Amino acid sequence: MILSSARNTFALVTSRNYTSATVQHFLQVSATHRSLKLTKQSHSQILSLGHISNPFVSTKLITAYALCGQPTQSQLVFNSIQHKDVYLYNSLINGYVKNHGHNEALELFSNMYYSNVSPDDFTLATISKLSGEIKDLNVGMLIHGLSIKIGFVVDVILANSLMSMYVKCGKFSECLNLFDEMPQRNVGSWNVRISGHASSGDFSLVVRSRRVFDQMKRRNVYAWTAMINGYVQNGDLDEALVLFLEMQLKDRIEPNKVSLVSVLPTCSSLIGLSGGKQIHGFAIRKELNHDVSLCNALIDMYSKCGSLDCARRVFEDSSFNKDAITWSSIVSGYGLHGKGHEAVLLYNKMVCLGSKPDIITIVGVLSACGRSGLINEGLEIYNSVINTYRIKPTTEICACVVDMLGRAGQLDRALDFIKTMPVEPSPSIWGALVSASVMHGNSEMQDLAYKSLIQLEPENPSNYVSLSNLYASSRRWDAVAELRTMMKDRGLKKSPGCSWISIHGKTHCFSVADKAHPCSVSIYEMLDDLILIMRGAAASPHLGKMT
Repeated sequence: MILSSARNTFALVTSRNYTSATVQHFLQVSATHRSLKLTKQSHSQILSLGHISNPFVSTKLITAYALCGQPTQSQLVFNSIQHKDVYLYNSLINGYVKNHGHNEALELFSNMYYSNVSPDDFTLATISKLSGEIKDLNVGMLIHGLSIKIGFVVDVILANSLMSMYVKCGKFSECLNLFDEMPQRNVGSWNVRISGHASSGDFSLVVRSRRVFDQMKRRNVYAWTAMINGYVQNGDLDEALVLFLEMQLKDRIEPNKVSLVSVLPTCSSLIGLSGGKQIHGFAIRKELNHDVSLCNALIDMYSKCGSLDCARRVFEDSSFNKDAITWSSIVSGYGLHGKGHEAVLLYNKMVCLGSKPDIITIVGVLSACGRSGLINEGLEIYNSVINTYRIKPTTEICACVVDMLGRAGQLDRALDFIKTMPVEPSPSIWGALVSASVMHGNSEMQDLAYKSLIQLEPENPSNYVSLSNLYASSRRWDAVAELRTMMKDRGLKKSPGCSWISIHGKTHCFSVADKAHPCSVSIYEMLDDLILIMRGAAASPHLGKMT
């Protein structure tokens, strides 16, 4: 309605009545509603009236094109301006970042620096955030050093961005050092620290993070979301869901789209479908369902819950702009359920619409081909990735090809591919060959793959145990003894396995001879009673004796 009104007003206003303020207003509307048509109309009037030299107008025009997904047009506007200030650079750098033009953003920042245009705190925070997203520690440290040199490191927002960069680059100690040096902190500073603890992969740090979180006097939605995300990343889905509910009931804080994206993985199983639908309903009521990251998470959740129809309905919703993750989520969803033909059709449609596939999409469609036995289609996609899109194969892509060939029983061909592929074989690649060898009962290929795994991962006990089991099944007891000696010499022990069961929405974990549960005595007494009952039933003349 607003956009339509703006277009009508635009058409009614005569050219001589266009002031720079009028044009800026229309650019703001076009940027808000991502209207490329209105942006182009505004651009035309700007050129005809000579407003392009106005720095406020040109900056808004660059931003509007970028928000419409047209950073190339933003670059053309930028190039047409003779005197470029820091705000003009910031608008284009930010535009490239929002459109995933990471290399272009870094190159532009470099040009800015060598053109003697001093970056401000916004520039440094943007590049710091980008370096964290692409996990480029060198660029991040360069920005940190530059911020100290210029004197912006005391800026809280920039310091928070640098802390976040160190967390994403795996340098949590540097994050803590920066946190301790900050003369002033805000809630965001504590959020980053909590997020760093929580996402470390070390559950003891998650516990420490929870301690910090519980001591915070004011906890906003970002702090809650960081804590929820930490539990999700460390596999404690139950606690993540409890926190999500406490956030609303205890602190009366309404979830935002990031909170919903963080908690959706707790619903990614058949028993979690009901909860996932409730979260989806909440998003619709709060008009958050147009956000691409949330829609991507919903597609992934529905796919993993086995509800492909719901996933497809979210995907086909025209109210949000699909990105590469959207396509890869739906493609992977179909592949997960063995619907390779549909996955390939969607992939081809994506390519025809002009979207360049990324690593995630390629892995998704190749996995789908592997599960559905579409060898020719999968190899054709793999070759197009290399030859047409000039994408360098990664270990993930190559592992998918090995898995695809292996599932089809073409083990020799899979081994030949490993020998000639452009990347060094990783554990995931040899693991794919192991799985295929087990599937097709090829013990010779299993032996070769397991030995390669042991060379790559000499400290992983599961490889020794699996190879030992293979030798035992062939009665090669000398080889079994040799492997067990190797494990003993290296101090390796197999981690005990565990089982999971969900009852009334709560997940319980238990292992063999587990006595950690406070009611373990009663549990084992019940188990003994059940064993006696089963033995009695097995000895019944109606069922016959146990074999």
